Amino acid sequence: MKFQKKDLEPTVCQMAPMIDILFLLLTFFIITWQWSRSETEVDVSVPTTAEGADPMRVQGEKIINVLADGTVVVDKNPLTQEQLFVIMKKLSELYKNQPIRLRADAKTEYQHVINVISTCTKAGIWNISFATQRPQASE
Repeated sequence: MKFQKKDLEPTVCQMAPMIDILFLLLTFFIITWQWSRSETEVDVSVPTTAEGADPMRVQGEKIINVLADGTVVVDKNPLTQEQLFVIMKKLSELYKNQPIRLRADAKTEYQHVINVISTCTKAGIWNISFATQRPQASE
């Protein structure tokens, strides 16, 4: 029995939609990477610990930086305790279980950290974590 051989039309692969998707993904990742780095660029040297967890950010997490002199910085803006209370109160009203990451400088007096924690708890925020870093490996 003789079979007829039909020539199939070559498949056309459209490159324009694939390039569009790649550019959209690239744009998305660049923007989100810049956003996630913005709060960690404040000059804060967090304490070191060998048992610290990896610094994975939680979605919607707000970062509060406490500098060595006790200055509180949120979204790159220095705030007083009253201003911090207003911001935290709005967040606690909008989002239940609002996560907060406290990045206090290793040289910050403990009282400054306690003041920030007290302000957050008065505002209704209880989900507070502390940022640490692993010790530098000696060469």
